[in-house]
Amino acid sequence: MSKNPPSHRHSPNRSTMARWTECFVAASLACWMGGCASAPPGAGYPKTASTALTDPETTRVGRQFAAAATEHGDKTAYRIISVGVDGFLLRMEMINSVERTLDLQYYIFRSDESGRLLTDALVRAADRGVRVRLLVDDGDAVPGDEQLFAIAGRPNIEIRIFNPFAYRGENRFIKDTEYLFHHSRLDYRMHNKLMVADNAMALMGGRNIGDQYFQIDPESQFADDDVFVGGPVVRDLSKTFDEYWNSALSVPAEALHAAHPHVSKQKPRTDKVDNAGFDYRSKLDSGEPLAGILAGRLLLTWAHAQVVCDSPEKAESAHGPGVGSLMYRPVAQAIAEAQTELLMVSPYVVPSKDELHLLKDRIAHQVRIRILTNSLESAPELSAHSGYMHYRTELLKDGAELYEVRSRLGNSRGSGQSSKISRYGNYALHAKLYVLDRRRVFIGSMNLDQRSRHLNTEIGLIIDSAELAQETAKRFEAMTLPENSYAVVLQPAQHSTQLAWRTVENGATVEYKKEPARHAWQRAEVKLLSLLPLGHEL
Repeated sequence: MSKNPPSHRHSPNRSTMARWTECFVAASLACWMGGCASAPPGAGYPKTASTALTDPETTRVGRQFAAAATEHGDKTAYRIISVGVDGFLLRMEMINSVERTLDLQYYIFRSDESGRLLTDALVRAADRGVRVRLLVDDGDAVPGDEQLFAIAGRPNIEIRIFNPFAYRGENRFIKDTEYLFHHSRLDYRMHNKLMVADNAMALMGGRNIGDQYFQIDPESQFADDDVFVGGPVVRDLSKTFDEYWNSALSVPAEALHAAHPHVSKQKPRTDKVDNAGFDYRSKLDSGEPLAGILAGRLLLTWAHAQVVCDSPEKAESAHGPGVGSLMYRPVAQAIAEAQTELLMVSPYVVPSKDELHLLKDRIAHQVRIRILTNSLESAPELSAHSGYMHYRTELLKDGAELYEVRSRLGNSRGSGQSSKISRYGNYALHAKLYVLDRRRVFIGSMNLDQRSRHLNTEIGLIIDSAELAQETAKRFEAMTLPENSYAVVLQPAQHSTQLAWRTVENGATVEYKKEPARHAWQRAEVKLLSLLPLGHEL
């Protein structure tokens, strides 16, 4: 599986060092040549503006949530989905039950096992008259993902590609060359994850579409969270989708000759979902977990929340006030209001100067800050870990507490996956969660890194709910247990900058003086990467 230039963090096979060396040289040359900012290919292709369903109350689910919201003082219903396979099932069930419209927006939509099953479900929905709008980013596409575009142009299905590459083939050299000459444009990516059904219920958070994200792939599992949303806030989420869908950066697949006239008749394999350690088929047959949510068997939390989202024109927004919106501002304000405790979960921790200042300020005000991220051995992308290495000592000296999740868990409780899958030892964090004073929770697509801050567009929710905050805090406590993570500490010596990693293995406390890694070359590679000036790209 290959990997595109610096915005992409999920491809394990290509040498990270070789990839980043190529990208660093490419970026340097691009800067020397002037960058070449440009409009995306196909930007002039005719397309029709469209918006979300205006009368969701005409659908069964729309009526149900409209009535329930009135009973709950116009609050919105939420349920956090932490189990990976439930994230897959809920998407399938929302697609299967939708009556009029489906809107999907994803950074990654893999054409692997789960991706093909979801694609087939979208085709079936369109065949029964549902309007399907699908918006995908083009940054981290890998060979095979183009099969998704086979359904573009079918009745009731529209697919648009955000900020696309002109080249639609699989030759790495050609694609990297295009990135070189259009670096300033192609480095800007849509990282949002959102699915809306009938403008009445939605699913958003950190999960992309793919086997890794649903934690069914023995070779790699990304622990993540979605939040199910039903009620008034769904309309606000739909407004963000419409803004991206109608953006000049969203190009119809047909404009790029990405659409293909024939849809594969091959039945998708289900080996991974069948063998993930969950009773997938019986759940899908019974409509669970969606049936339980709609019937009231699975509890929903009713609360007020704020949608926080970058504009599709975020690149311009960052340089001038009044141009679009930036989600960092309300998130930073929520952090600044924390009075006692801040729990942070982020797969990548490469903070900017003002983010560091914000955390230092909270610590100075006696706020306890605990951060859970990936260890070197679990890191999906070594380049991001190489950036994080520069901040660990400073964060610890300031008073933050650091935990790094292990790739093999001693206890799968709270991990989002079965003990069967956990035994493979390929676990990594992908969730982006903040718990503020155990009264509010942030969930979304934004990492605690400079790429999310400056180069990606993001979306999230700040939910005012002590119930959801405490539920998320319990998961945090489970994942930071000594058998599941390393507590990173400064070694006890005056003015020490040496780190140690404490954990529990086979019931015994262990302290490592050298950073735990899968192998010595991984440790050497990340050290070399840390010498490159990549911070703004991470």
